[in-house]
Amino acid sequence: MNTITGSILEARTTTGRFDPSYTLDDATIAELVRLATKAPSAFNLQNWSFIAIRSDAMKERLTPLSYGQQQVRDAAVTYIICGTLNGHLHLEKRLQPSVDSGIITESIQRTWVGMAASSHTNNPQMQRDEAIRSASLAAMSLMIAARELGLDSGILGGFDPEGIIEEFSLSRNEIPIVLVTVGRAAEGNWPQKVRRPVTEVLRTL
Repeated sequence: MNTITGSILEARTTTGRFDPSYTLDDATIAELVRLATKAPSAFNLQNWSFIAIRSDAMKERLTPLSYGQQQVRDAAVTYIICGTLNGHLHLEKRLQPSVDSGIITESIQRTWVGMAASSHTNNPQMQRDEAIRSASLAAMSLMIAARELGLDSGILGGFDPEGIIEEFSLSRNEIPIVLVTVGRAAEGNWPQKVRRPVTEVLRTL
């Protein structure tokens, strides 16, 4: 059996208590997003966007919209990770760098653009499902990247999405999917909670 020693996923915990004195510079905040965008997305849609909330003033605006959760105030940065609904409209442009680099051909580009248009146009459920998938993968990638950089992170699903859209001037094509808090853990966090055994969740057919 192949096993992984020193796995980030084995060591990662969800941090709820952060050291409020710890800060991150702009370069690190941007690097975490760069790494998060290495996540996969259908057709390479890259249908996500990120808002980094780091200033005290912005944290005070976000905290009530996340139901007063203290980690939003204390973390060095909280990312609002959004999925975008109309990613298929920009797919040709998103794929062009891969064509220019010789990774895919123009024929593949045209095929994927056509397939995405066929499945996403006038299909709001598909657009929403794809936005949620992509943003969720990006969020997990960002948390792994944070751990690689020696940082701690948490994820919040409890927030007012319509309030965030209004407060931070999101477009109607941007859906806030999750909040990811990043910083340095304070004392009092739980270790990783016990997971269900593989035998309960896996079927090998």
